[in-house]
Amino acid sequence: QVQLVESGGGSVQPGGSLTLSCAASGASGFTFSSNQMHWVRQAPGKGLEWVSTISTGGGIKYYATSVKGRFTISRDNAKKTLYLQMNSLKVEDTAVYFCAEDAAGTTRGQGTQVTVSS
Repeated sequence: QVQLVESGGGSVQPGGSLTLSCAASGASGFTFSSNQMHWVRQAPGKGLEWVSTISTGGGIKYYATSVKGRFTISRDNAKKTLYLQMNSLKVEDTAVYFCAEDAAGTTRGQGTQVTVSS
């Protein structure tokens, strides 16, 4: 079973920035560099929402409309780490953020809380 461990969450004011990280380990059958990786989030009282996807080599990236132009996904395959740079944060970005093996978030880490408030 692959282990995905997110970090970097916190509390910021609107307009602020945070960078999330996700370290992958374990699972002999899981090769980080061979997998598309995803960020999903869950706001209070809501379901999982897909945020962003990155291709295996990092050259192709997709973003939800709500975060496009503000968030940047990246990866370091040598370090088996996924990142999400979040700028111009809004109150509505408040959520638990998960990295995931699939876009639906079925296989994901434990999450890291991001709170945006004034």
